[in-house]
This record gives sequence, C-alpha cells and structure tokens, in this order.
Amino acid sequence: MNTCSNQRRTKKNERALLLLALTCTVLFLAGVASSQIYLPPPPPEPSEYGKVVLDQFSSNSPGGVVFDHWLHRSKFTCRLCHVDIGFAMQAKATGIQAASNREGFHCGSCHDGKRLYDGKPIFAACGDTSADKQCDRCHSLGKTGVRHYEYKAFVARFPKAYYGVDWQAAERSKAIKPVDFLEGVSLRKNHIEKRRDFTIKAGLPFVQPIVFSHQKHSVWNGCELCHPEIFPTAKKEAVSFSMYMNFDGRQCGACHRKVAFPLNNCGHCHPLGPEWIG
Repeated sequence: MNTCSNQRRTKKNERALLLLALTCTVLFLAGVASSQIYLPPPPPEPSEYGKVVLDQFSSNSPGGVVFDHWLHRSKFTCRLCHVDIGFAMQAKATGIQAASNREGFHCGSCHDGKRLYDGKPIFAACGDTSADKQCDRCHSLGKTGVRHYEYKAFVARFPKAYYGVDWQAAERSKAIKPVDFLEGVSLRKNHIEKRRDFTIKAGLPFVQPIVFSHQKHSVWNGCELCHPEIFPTAKKEAVSFSMYMNFDGRQCGACHRKVAFPLNNCGHCHPLGPEWIG
C-alpha cells in the first residue's frame, strides 16, 4: 500500500515539476519577445542560499565570518533578529564589530556564553582571543573542518520542498521551534490582530493568482518586519505588485531573493492545484 502511495505521489510531483518547467519556459519566451527577462538567475545550492560573509572589519586574522541563514532560522524567527536585535536586511549596513558583540549587541545578544538555547549555553562571540578557541566557528571563511554544523547532516531530518528545506512544514510539524522572544532585548506586547489572507492577480492569464497568507508570514516576521518599510500599510490593491520589483530585491524580493524560498520556485506562490501536487 505504501509503495503504491509513494508511486502516485512521485508521479504527481513529476507532473508538478513538468508544469513548472513549462510555465517558466513560456515566461522566458514571453520575456524575450518583449525584450524583457521575466526570470531571475537560478539560485545557488540550498546550502549556499542566504549565506552572508562579514569581512568588512576583518583583517587576515582571524578572517571573515560566514553566517548561514539556514542554521539560524531553524532556531530563531526572522523578526527577532531583524526587528528586536536590529540586524539590517542589506549587506554591510549593520556595522557589526567585535567590540559591539562583546558589549551584548548584534551577535552578542545571544552569543554571550550565558544565554541558553535548548537548555545549553550559547557560545560567546568575540571573547578573549588569547583564551577562546572557538573563533573559527564563526570566522570560518576559507577554512575546513572548523564548522560545528554542516548543512546536509543538519537538515536531514527536516521536511523537504522542491528547493531545499520546507521551513513552513518544519515549523508546523514542530521539527523546529523558532524562538521569537529574547529576555532583556524583546519587549512584551500584544499581538496585532491577524489580517485575512488575500489573492494577488497575476499579470498573465495562464498564471495562477498568488494566495498570500498573513498567518504564515506572521509566524516568522510578525507584522513589523514587512510593514511599513517593505510594504506600506494600505487598502487592498492600493499597492501595485510587480515581478520586476521582486527580481530587483524589492517587495516580496526583499526576502525571496535572499533567504526565503527563491522566486524561481513558481508553484510555491502560484499554487498548481490539488490535481497536480496532491
């Protein structure tokens, strides 16, 4: 029974991938015909997607810091880091330094050697370099065998999507439990009443409309990560959505070209329907 079920699911997934490929091909040809390219470049491997290298304040020693979003998003919400702690969403805009980490800001908000995660203390960032032997855990650029976590082994138990980990499914199934409050940093506040889901019409007649879920996004982002900086708070259809703006890193592209599943994953925003994905 399980074998038959798996075979049917595999065939549905193959049909879904075929439809995605056909849709992307049509969009590409339409773009060529109009002298505009509708598709972004292919994303890197899931293990590289969302990787940030912090090296503007690094000399040759100890070297650049490699920050992997896939590791931290399994433990914390995006809102906690980008709103409460205050990391900018643009590269090199935060100005992280060893001194600020040691003072309890930026990475040091969690990495102070005292704060607990899952009952264990989080190692201190930028401690006394004469005594601290863990520098390479962060300053790992160009080094081998120094990382504590590797992508393939770390995500092996998480549900997968067409591209990497299905983070929504991982959160729903409690495979991960991202922290959204940091004592001494976050402020306790009443949650804003969640707005209803809504649809966004696609610009082409053969492309399904987007079904936008406030509930799904608020789990990771709250409201304040998106409003009003990325999306102005306005009535429905008062804001014009454009794939060009997304590809340029604005609107949905502020996250879905950097960390959240990439824009190439058409069917994740433009649902294919139960007859395709089961």
